[in-house]
Amino acid sequence: MKKSISIIAVVLLAALAVAQGPAGNKGTSVKNVQKLGKAPINNQPLQITLPKPVQKKLPNGLTVLILERHKLPTINMTLWVKSGALDDPKDMPGLASFTADMLREGTTKRTSEQIATEVDSLGATLGASADFGQSYSVVNASGLVASADKLMDLVADVVINPSFPADELTKYKVRKAAEVEDQHSRPDFLAQEKLMKVLYGDFPASVVSPTEASINATTSDVLKKFHDANYVPNNAILAIAGDFTAADAEAMVTKYFGGWQKRVVQKPALPPVPPAAARKVYMVNRPGSVQANLFFGGLTMKRTDPEFPSLAVTNRIFGGGAASRLFIDLREEKSLTYGAYSFTRTEIYPGPIVGFTQVRNAVTDEAMKALMDNVQRIDTEPVKDDEMNDAKHAIVGSFALTLEQPQTLLNLALTQTYYGLPPTYWDDYPKLIAAVTPDMVQKSAQKYLNPDHLQFVCVTDATAAGNAEKQAVKDLLGKYGPVDYSEATKPPAPGGTK
Repeated sequence: MKKSISIIAVVLLAALAVAQGPAGNKGTSVKNVQKLGKAPINNQPLQITLPKPVQKKLPNGLTVLILERHKLPTINMTLWVKSGALDDPKDMPGLASFTADMLREGTTKRTSEQIATEVDSLGATLGASADFGQSYSVVNASGLVASADKLMDLVADVVINPSFPADELTKYKVRKAAEVEDQHSRPDFLAQEKLMKVLYGDFPASVVSPTEASINATTSDVLKKFHDANYVPNNAILAIAGDFTAADAEAMVTKYFGGWQKRVVQKPALPPVPPAAARKVYMVNRPGSVQANLFFGGLTMKRTDPEFPSLAVTNRIFGGGAASRLFIDLREEKSLTYGAYSFTRTEIYPGPIVGFTQVRNAVTDEAMKALMDNVQRIDTEPVKDDEMNDAKHAIVGSFALTLEQPQTLLNLALTQTYYGLPPTYWDDYPKLIAAVTPDMVQKSAQKYLNPDHLQFVCVTDATAAGNAEKQAVKDLLGKYGPVDYSEATKPPAPGGTK
């Protein structure tokens, strides 16, 4: 017993030492660590041929992708409706999201409780979403192939026949208002919200949250109008994978989705994405904050851009993981934070590249300098071969590890179809990544991580000391660009939502 307790104590002490992270003794710098290079790494590009779905189009215009997967007795279904948050009316941010969320809350045939009970009894999953910044809405379902007929009946019902019952909508609006209030209490959300507004201006991708007004204005009729205008078969792609034949799957889809009525979809043209602006720093004052949330970013490319692989490798090297430059420099070398990362998102419009970290107010100046130094470095210094190879192996390795998952294969097929990528795009993807050179990475960085056009956001207490000289954060930010000052705002409490 005493021995077990001792072992547990040792483990807890070790965990505590790790948890202390940057605050603990750093020991030897990671820059002094030698890589022996003895791991058995195959430098040949991954050779794959992914299973290709059978593509059909029903008379009502529904595109169907059918992928036979006989390893497990399961079925996965994903429907992409080619309308999403980008199609929200300007005065109703969140309408696409509200519509997707409410699909499960009742149909002309089933109540919300009946849908939930049926999903549970089938041992299945069923969900829907329309994320901000996306041009499409998603419905996902999975279950055992033995109950595929019942599951598809249920999916078709919530997609085609939602009733948006008033009583369920009332409860949903209360939950959504509380969610929005919680979002606006978090500094990371405030930073992201400000950055997207700065980057996109009046373009719909600038919106990352509903408003109290849009929640209040949502009614069953409003949801039904949006649904009827956009949830139509000729505006959708249905992908299914599972232990069945293509013929059986097509017959089942026709049975449940064949009666879905085709309609003309009228979508207003998107406004232009604003051009890159000169660098600026946006200070969002949040009194009482003891740490600074630092976000920065710029615009990149559409998903169909042939330079996408170069951007993927550039992001991986810059901030796309725990082996990236941002993470190693700000956490491991300088002990400024528990993590610093970057990510990219590409769509039918030029998506963003975003870097972010959170630091103590006292090291805001040092962190800002480190971020700028890393931007300058990737723009001006060619990436060394070992760093290039590590990044490319990581991307291809992560890609390969997901290919056994039916949902991944469906998402890849949907992406290829939706964006009109070549049929062999995913077969060639490892070779495209392998072909990226240090020169391509540098050009990508100079184009999309241009320090003259990156926008920076700092959310913290403007009066807090941001460096060793006790200078206020608001004052020291001026050395990194013109400063735009604003106060953090919070929406009214959810109790005021009608």
